[in-house]
Amino acid sequence: MPLLPSPVLRLPDPVLARAGVELRLKRDDLIHPLIPGNKWRKLMPNLRAAVAEGHTRLLTFGGAYSNHIRAVAAGAAAYGLESVGLIRGDELADAPRNWSLTAAEADGMRLSFLDRRTYRATLSTLSTPETQRRLLRAWGRCSVLPEGGSNVLAARGAADTVRELLPDLGPDDVICCAVGTGGTLAGMAAALPPGTRALGVAALKGASGYLESEITRLHEQGWHRTFDNWQIHHTHHAGGYARTSPQLAAFAADFESRHGVALERHYVAKTLHCVYDLARTGQFPPGTRITLVVTGPATP
Repeated sequence: MPLLPSPVLRLPDPVLARAGVELRLKRDDLIHPLIPGNKWRKLMPNLRAAVAEGHTRLLTFGGAYSNHIRAVAAGAAAYGLESVGLIRGDELADAPRNWSLTAAEADGMRLSFLDRRTYRATLSTLSTPETQRRLLRAWGRCSVLPEGGSNVLAARGAADTVRELLPDLGPDDVICCAVGTGGTLAGMAAALPPGTRALGVAALKGASGYLESEITRLHEQGWHRTFDNWQIHHTHHAGGYARTSPQLAAFAADFESRHGVALERHYVAKTLHCVYDLARTGQFPPGTRITLVVTGPATP
């Protein structure tokens, strides 16, 4: 059974206290052992919709270590559905499986490896009839989820993170999360009460403008309006998607030693690192309370 609502941990910290900032962790990483964090929030509405529409197979996209791929495989298995993962990198087809892809296959996911050009082209034309027909010919009738799982249903599911915090939110509150494909930030921003703001930290390099447009698109499609209560920082990607840096590693190790909370490095640690740097440089007014959503657990 999922642990909902997920716990909120108040985390006193002298560095933040000197800046007049309070930190809480919304422990979405504890929701479910196999489908944790924002993956639960985003995937469950899509799974329920797939079953309601009579689908027996899910198809989605991801990289070799994709959290989304593992979550879809586990979720599909739990709902008695088949799953297909189109994986970026055809060189991986004959290579030994890493722990992440091994876990996906153990849950019954069929993996197909695409060269990077084909992968990008498929994603960029996913909504076109030609690509839809090609996927239908190759895999049969499927419920197709985008890379990262960020669609309107997923964003609406992510809004539940904020609903669990109501009514304990006010104008001095900032809700913070990592941004990979934008669905989590989009949903949280849409659910915030007036005066409260959402802060996203991009986990990939070179996505300024693109991520903002994706979130705006989700708001327009899902809520038929836009919101001005959110922003994304693009300064703490640590070199890009699935990358880290010595500075990030040192920050995460220090945080873990002081607070006893293990950090997932590619999303959560980057977000926390950004929050601490913004606090040190006076970017948050004194009295700000930050609730950082731990979107996933530390992985091997």
